[in-house]
Amino acid sequence: MNKLTQSMQRFLKDFIEDESGLTAVEYAIAGGLVVGGMVGAFVTLGNNATGQIETLSCAAAGQVMAGSDIDAGATNGVDGGGAVDAGSCYTEG
Repeated sequence: MNKLTQSMQRFLKDFIEDESGLTAVEYAIAGGLVVGGMVGAFVTLGNNATGQIETLSCAAAGQVMAGSDIDAGATNGVDGGGAVDAGSCYTEG
């Protein structure tokens, strides 16, 4: 029984001191964080690009994008509560 106890103690000690598997876990976590950051960046970039394309489309049609900085003070595209119909164009005036 003494041999079994010593063997078990040695196994537990070696297992606790072994850090070879820890490196793989660290790389997996770092990779996940990088991928998550990239997804967030691409979603933000996509949303910004979509907004710019919609604004350009309105400008090409000679209209103003509702909710844009140019839209300040205009009432078209804005309901009584002040909410703006996002993504809609209208002719000024």
